[in-house]
Amino acid sequence: MKKVYLIHGWNGFPNNHWFPWLKKELEKLNFKVESLEMPNSKHPKLKEWLNHLNKSIEPNKDTYLVGHSLGCITIVRYLESLPENVKIKGCIFVAGFSFLNYKEIKEFYEKNPDINKIKRHCKNFVNIYSDNDEDISIEQSESFANLIKAKKVLEKEKGHFCLNDSVDKLPSVLNTIKVMSR
Repeated sequence: MKKVYLIHGWNGFPNNHWFPWLKKELEKLNFKVESLEMPNSKHPKLKEWLNHLNKSIEPNKDTYLVGHSLGCITIVRYLESLPENVKIKGCIFVAGFSFLNYKEIKEFYEKNPDINKIKRHCKNFVNIYSDNDEDISIEQSESFANLIKAKKVLEKEKGHFCLNDSVDKLPSVLNTIKVMSR
């Protein structure tokens, strides 16, 4: 069965923003969807988040990972930690970044990811970003997409893809998963 794991960002929680809508829409298409609650989201620690993903995700060729904000680089770090023979179908990143000048989350991005290792586990990457995100600049999102060689999707006026940006649905993520799953 095709399974999608939703990974929220810093200060996030499993049912915020567009996650509930996406879960409902994917379940209509017979996907199993799990929206993970990342530990200590107000003060995230990379080791805690990776341990949680390793315990929660059953990676296989029918697995899709969807991350928002800090959840994106967390997914990249998770892929680095997988055993060599494990493969997943695709990763969709929303407001992804590989560097922000915040010491609180520095450990998530202080060393460059091993791109060759990541690509052994997944070949399908899409980074969706906004032209008016006040937290992540276009340059930061494009740098992240370039780093992991992801397809880029620029959305208009979606901010940081949060409820306070009036984003409670995100069709581009749903459509990306539909295309990847064919």
